Amino acid sequence: MTTTALAHDPMTAADRCDRCGAQAYVRVLLSSGGELLFCGHHGREHRDALQGVARDIQDETRKLATTPATAPADER
Repeated sequence: MTTTALAHDPMTAADRCDRCGAQAYVRVLLSSGGELLFCGHHGREHRDALQGVARDIQDETRKLATTPATAPADER
């Protein structure tokens, strides 16, 4: 997914996917003025359709590839 140069507030654990309720990592600002939030899975699943109706897409799925510092040593 692409993201334009607009500034965004980072998404937090409180942001939930509108499709399944999981933590959201993709925010879609619609051309019509609305907003949709998606987990990484549903963001990828609906990517093509979203690009057709989005004014902007904020994709933070890169966060899924990092291991938190609080993870046990054998997971770092």
